Amino acid sequence: MKIDMLGPFSAALAGVPIAPSAGKPRRILALLALHAGQAVPVSAVVDEVWGAEASPKAHMTVQTYVLQLRTLIGQALDDPRAGRDVLVTRHGSYALLAGEGAVDVHAYDRLCAQGQSAFETGDDATAAARLREALALWKGRALDGVQGGPALGLEAMRLEQSRTDVLERCLTAELRLGAGERLLPELSALVEEHPHHEALHGLLMTALARSGRVSGALSVYETVTARLDERFGLLPSPDLLRLGQELRELAGQASHHA
Repeated sequence: MKIDMLGPFSAALAGVPIAPSAGKPRRILALLALHAGQAVPVSAVVDEVWGAEASPKAHMTVQTYVLQLRTLIGQALDDPRAGRDVLVTRHGSYALLAGEGAVDVHAYDRLCAQGQSAFETGDDATAAARLREALALWKGRALDGVQGGPALGLEAMRLEQSRTDVLERCLTAELRLGAGERLLPELSALVEEHPHHEALHGLLMTALARSGRVSGALSVYETVTARLDERFGLLPSPDLLRLGQELRELAGQASHHA
């Protein structure tokens, strides 16, 4: 089984698509895939699909949708009975037995944990490699094509925030490895995409300075400072202020020696 959530939602078994086009069963499959191998109570499924608007018979509708999913699984495996072996019932709960490595979110989280561990111990080469692997799993907006309820909505938000955080950490590790010049195009695009993200601007400033473009780094600093003031009425963070001061000192030294 292969289930992708880091972009357009898709699910396939033996190469055959099994994701329903209808919104509610599609959402149920996404919820079960997110917790693949774990029992998801019927009550949690009802909350995700209907919330406070659930009828007293919503659990029966869940059974109907699960039957539809099992039918799709059976068709993919050319075995009508296989659905119950893949999407199993467990004491008022359902569990999707997707198999190891089937869900891209789970692979992403594992790679992120490995990269973070290496980052914290100063192993920048391993950190950068694992985090780049994690980022390569993304194909678009998290859970695109699934109308999220409470759980899936929060998961989509978590993943999108994680993506930015992981990218920042990966770029930091690569900068420490001396990749300043190579990262300039990527960092320039990122600050355009995230015009108020201080850390990404700081990384671009650092990359520019290490590439001998101190004046360009100062220009980036002035731009983000103006944006923060205009949009939020805020000064830059202490880290960005400190970096700006260091760049001014570098520029002053260069001017003095010129």
